[in-house]
Amino acid sequence: MTGVWVLLATLVVAVVAGLLLKARNGRVRAAKPAAAARDLAQLPTPVADALDPAAAVTLVQISTTFCAPCRHTRAILSALADKTDGLHHVDLDVTEQPEVAHALSVLRTPTTLALAADGRELLRVGGVPKGPELLEALRPHLEAGTAADAH
Repeated sequence: MTGVWVLLATLVVAVVAGLLLKARNGRVRAAKPAAAARDLAQLPTPVADALDPAAAVTLVQISTTFCAPCRHTRAILSALADKTDGLHHVDLDVTEQPEVAHALSVLRTPTTLALAADGRELLRVGGVPKGPELLEALRPHLEAGTAADAH
């Protein structure tokens, strides 16, 4: 009888863990204060080099070679950047550069960082982003960039 209770408890824990992971996947999160205060000089060189100074927001996708969801994320973000003014997308493969992921506190791939032209982190998404939700979260930053360009 003890084995049945252990099996049942294991099943419950697995289901709860699965539901939590599913709920967090693709969720847009605001940048932590330390990341939001970061500037270009504090970014790892490959990330700083990937920023587009002409874009209000650069989406930096942190990927690895063996990551299947990264391909889906690349398609979503590329399409979003192609149809949105002021938005640039770059896919950064960190398979051979784990120090870059470590410096950015990236624990999983894909992770998408939305960075301002000055290197400040605006938000991040762990997992495959939901395009409309991401665009909605970016809208104030894109509009601010457009207003700054008009002056």
